[in-house]
Amino acid sequence: MRGVAFCPAHITGFFKADLESTSPESRGSLGAGFSIQNGVTTTVSARRSEEKDFQLKITGYIPYNTLVSEFIVKKFLDLIDENYFIDVHHDILVPVGYGLGCSAAVALSLSLALDQALGTNLSRTEIGQIAHNAEISCNTGLGDVLAAFHGGFEIRTKSGAPGIGTVEKIDTEYNSVIMVCFAPISTPEFLRDRLSSINGLGGKMVHKLLQSKDTNEFQDMSLEFAKYIKVVTPKMQTVIDELKEKGIKCGVALFGETIFVLSAPKLEDKVLNILKKYDGIIIKSKIDGFGARLAQ
Repeated sequence: MRGVAFCPAHITGFFKADLESTSPESRGSLGAGFSIQNGVTTTVSARRSEEKDFQLKITGYIPYNTLVSEFIVKKFLDLIDENYFIDVHHDILVPVGYGLGCSAAVALSLSLALDQALGTNLSRTEIGQIAHNAEISCNTGLGDVLAAFHGGFEIRTKSGAPGIGTVEKIDTEYNSVIMVCFAPISTPEFLRDRLSSINGLGGKMVHKLLQSKDTNEFQDMSLEFAKYIKVVTPKMQTVIDELKEKGIKCGVALFGETIFVLSAPKLEDKVLNILKKYDGIIIKSKIDGFGARLAQ
C-alpha cells in the first residue's frame, strides 16, 4: 500500500495571530501570501506488521526535528484497527526555517499520502485539519496549512484549519518569484517572544489588502511589516536598498532572513543578477495555483 503527495511551499508577507480559541482547529492566523511550485513530496509505504510502528527518511533539506511528522503518523495509526509499519520518505526541496512554510508542506503532503496508503478515506478537509492541528500542537506555524491547502495568492480572511478558516484568492500580474535566503529564524521562539507586537499592524494590513487586492502593495506592506517587527538584518537591508535603487519592489518571508521579489518575465534576469551578488540560497519558482495534492 502506497501513497505519494506534494505540497507547495508558502510565503507569508504579514499576518495577525489568533491563539485565543481552546480548539486547535480554530487557532491560526489572518494574513496574506502565496504558494510556489517548489515544496515537499512525501512517499508513504504501509505493510502489515505485528505492531504499529513507523520510520522516517528525509532527503533534500533536513529539518531541525520530526515532531510534526511523528504527530501525524501516530494520529493516522490511531485511526485504523489493523497493525501497520509505515515507511515515510520526505523529499524537502526548500530550505527549512527560512520562512517558506516547510513544516506545513511536510504536514499536508504526509497527511494526504497516509490517507491514500492506508485507505482511511478521510475527506480533504479532514486531512487538512490533521495537518493544521499538528502545526499548532508542535508550535511550528499558524496559517501556512490553510494557505498551502488552497494554493495561489491568498488573503486569509478567517483563521483556523481548512473547513474553518477561509481564504480569498487574488489575481496577480506576476507568475514567478525570485528569492534569496540568508538565514533561518526559529518560528516557535519568535511566536513566543514577539507576538504581542505583531497583531495590530497585521490586522490593519489584512483589511487594507482586501480593499485593494494589489500585489505590489502586498510587497510594500510585507517590507513595512518586517521592519516594524525588527527582523530585517543589515545584510537584508543592503539587498533591499539595491533593489529599490533599481526600481524593484520586494518583500520579506516570515519567518526567515529571506527576501522575495514577485517578478515579471522581463525583469527576471535583472533581479537574479542583483541577488546572486549576495551570499545566499537563490530560489526561482512559479506561483502554484493548485495547493496540496496527490502526486499519483
